[in-house]
Amino acid sequence: MLPKTPILFTLHLFRSVTGVPMPPGAERDMDASAIDFDALIVGGGPAGLAALSALGRVRRTALLIDSGEYRNSPTRRIHDVAGFDGVTAAHFRWSARQQILHYKTVDAVNGTVTSIRPKANNTYFIVTAETAEGPTSTYTARKIIIATGVRDLLPPTLGLRENFGKGIYWCPWCDGHEHADQPMGILGPFDKTVEAVAEVANLNSDIIIFANGTDTYENRVRADAAFAENSSAYLETRRVKVDNRTVTRITRLRDGEDPNRNPSLPTSPEYDLFNIEFDTGSPVERGVLLTAFTYEQRSSIGERLGLKTKDDKLVVDEDMRTSVPGVYAVGDANSDIRTNILHALHSGKSAAVHLHTEIERELSKSLTSTSRSRQGLSRPSEERRNHGDGFSSKLNDAELPDSGTQVALTRLKID
Repeated sequence: MLPKTPILFTLHLFRSVTGVPMPPGAERDMDASAIDFDALIVGGGPAGLAALSALGRVRRTALLIDSGEYRNSPTRRIHDVAGFDGVTAAHFRWSARQQILHYKTVDAVNGTVTSIRPKANNTYFIVTAETAEGPTSTYTARKIIIATGVRDLLPPTLGLRENFGKGIYWCPWCDGHEHADQPMGILGPFDKTVEAVAEVANLNSDIIIFANGTDTYENRVRADAAFAENSSAYLETRRVKVDNRTVTRITRLRDGEDPNRNPSLPTSPEYDLFNIEFDTGSPVERGVLLTAFTYEQRSSIGERLGLKTKDDKLVVDEDMRTSVPGVYAVGDANSDIRTNILHALHSGKSAAVHLHTEIERELSKSLTSTSRSRQGLSRPSEERRNHGDGFSSKLNDAELPDSGTQVALTRLKID
């Protein structure tokens, strides 16, 4: 049976981590050995969990702080995730946490990160969070992974937000198959809806675009630029209707959840039904609604850190690094265009891999000439090994038990 435990409770399956209470404005100067964690992850969705798992696999110390807010919380189930097709989003997170529990160098707590302050030229960060464990907690970490996701920006149409996620969806790969062959309505600005039609072209044939007054000549031109030339003719070919009236209310007439659904199956039909009302004329009934609205960053942490953004996404390179050294961004929050669970898992793993090796690169770069000399790696000793003693460069001083052995070997070579 799949767990129906509230998400904030399930996070307590992790080991308890207590932060260091500090007065407002207080800071700690410390060397690397005193820093609490190699990485601190902000956000506990698929991207954050993937990063935490990957760091645990290589014994990096990491803490995940999760606010318990997820973009896919309203949905009935997740789909198109091999091995987890048809499970609830809560079960997916719960299952991931159960497995991550086995890696002893990583932990997670419930809470909301309130500030992240770079210190010592971004060599470490001070993170303050309001946690479920009590007073404000402060942690230090060498690297930061932001996995805070995005928030869908829905218009204030009555009934839209209340029913969103259950028969009203934004991702055809996530929810489209369950509503195939049903009368569909598409909500959004006209120039964004043509692409949406293309995404469901093999799933639904009875489609009405509810353009809400945005079907204009200018937006038809924008649709050609955004989708393809002749987009209006494309809609006609697909027999898509356009209703330009203003939508005033969406009322659920039927809940499509099947109480007798076989939980072992990855998919089964969901027969929702909605009544769409307008500012004028008769209402229209649709079995499913697809949205084509925009979104925004769920958290302002990236903005307060000064991260570069583009189209309200945190700009990253191919290794998930942001514009601020030491800070990575993964999942829906980053600029890697895609917004789905598989992308979230990939980006979280990618950030963890590059973060792990970056810490080792920094260690290598930090080695001073004194430490190199102590290890027998200074230039004079290298030259002496290669030329002066007549020994192979593969024989390091560190491999010789004592000076007496070295002398004996030298004599053996000379004789």
